[in-house]
Amino acid sequence: MKRYEKFADEIAELVRTGVLLPGQKVPSVRHASRTYGVSPSTVFQAYYLLESRGLIVARARSGYFVREHAQRTLHEPEIAASQAPTTEVNVSELVFSVLGSLKDPNTVAFGSAFPSPDLFPLQRLARSLAQSVRAMPPQAVIADMTAGNADLRRQIALRYMVSGVMLPLDELVITNGAMEALNLCLQCVTQPGDLVAIESPAFYATLQVLERLKLKAVEIPVHPREGIDLDCLAKRLAELPIKACWFMSSLQNPLGASMNEAKKRGLYELLQRHQVPLIEDDVYAELYFGTQPPKPVKSFDREGLVMHCGSFSKCLAPGYRVGWVAGGRYAEQIGRLKLMTTISPSVPAQAALADYLQQGGYDRHLRKLRHALEAQQASMLASAARHFPASTRVTRPAGGYFLWFEFSQRVDSLQLFQLALAQGISLAPGPIFSATRAFGNCARLNYGHPWDAQCEQAMAVLGRIIDSF
Repeated sequence: MKRYEKFADEIAELVRTGVLLPGQKVPSVRHASRTYGVSPSTVFQAYYLLESRGLIVARARSGYFVREHAQRTLHEPEIAASQAPTTEVNVSELVFSVLGSLKDPNTVAFGSAFPSPDLFPLQRLARSLAQSVRAMPPQAVIADMTAGNADLRRQIALRYMVSGVMLPLDELVITNGAMEALNLCLQCVTQPGDLVAIESPAFYATLQVLERLKLKAVEIPVHPREGIDLDCLAKRLAELPIKACWFMSSLQNPLGASMNEAKKRGLYELLQRHQVPLIEDDVYAELYFGTQPPKPVKSFDREGLVMHCGSFSKCLAPGYRVGWVAGGRYAEQIGRLKLMTTISPSVPAQAALADYLQQGGYDRHLRKLRHALEAQQASMLASAARHFPASTRVTRPAGGYFLWFEFSQRVDSLQLFQLALAQGISLAPGPIFSATRAFGNCARLNYGHPWDAQCEQAMAVLGRIIDSF
């Protein structure tokens, strides 16, 4: 990272943490240069970068100021209420009806589960794909189908090492995206009819997997900023025969909540006492906005109790469908299950990703992606404050590309979904994120697409629809 980029990130952190408030003047170029020991040109470059990221704005003859993204701000949602102790899951028809709304390319994709493909280095990946396939020895086509591409596994292990997790290569299993990894993990530790602790609200694919495997959900409420309610989880573990937990400890979908390091350690120690395995869904791990990557719960694991699942789909290559799991004590069983089902992800796709990671451009791409998402989040928050009722509540996640909105109790988000779709706008209504179809006055909106006049107009239309309830 260049010096001006590092300095820009330091100023961005002051804005993000509230040390520099909206409308407040940032240090002058002369003052910043003297205080931080950098040249004026470095400060100017950093401020130009912060301007492009939408965090500060220059005022003629006055200097630089933190942007006032909105005249008013919306409050944060309350912690979700605890649901019924156990629940049969039956949400697939509802989920499929929502996903079907995303097929029309002219629909404003606030309901999408992916960021814009324009944010990914697809041309660069295409060159890596062509180059790696040309250089691939014939025997690698067969060898990599079982163990997975050795270079890719090494690159993934190196990224674990940077985050403080020393991982043996034989613990890594390459999968067809994170969804296969999560499915395999769950099949390793459960049988039909077993109880699985999940978040509430939870990513709808979690509910669909439980439904397909005939498992029962034990919903644990999630605070919109702090994550899983550990007291509730402890109570459920003491009174119910829970066989596994499936949680997102960082940038949880749909709330964007992230547990702090102490709480992650507490979660691991709780599960360790009960010897209940954790399936850690960490697909948004690279999309944090701060200067330090969040540690996974896996970093505290000394007994192989945590199955940590990741993917390149959300941060680099959505169509390549390459994910992985660091399976702990279950790695061998996960690998065997994979061989009994899909055998292997695409060997050329694995080789392409390995080539791309070895070239050293991944972190540069991630910084650019994070900056774009952070600016787009600010734009959606500002637009919501302009157009949505003042009673609206919204999360402010420190990464990812989702916002969770809580509206007045009179708003029916399933009806809102239908009315918005008729206007060419998709969204994800709250009930698809709950086994009990709770959160009927909530919705998840995706800010992962570059903000433009169409997005702003869509927010205005949504605001008018919400007002009509």
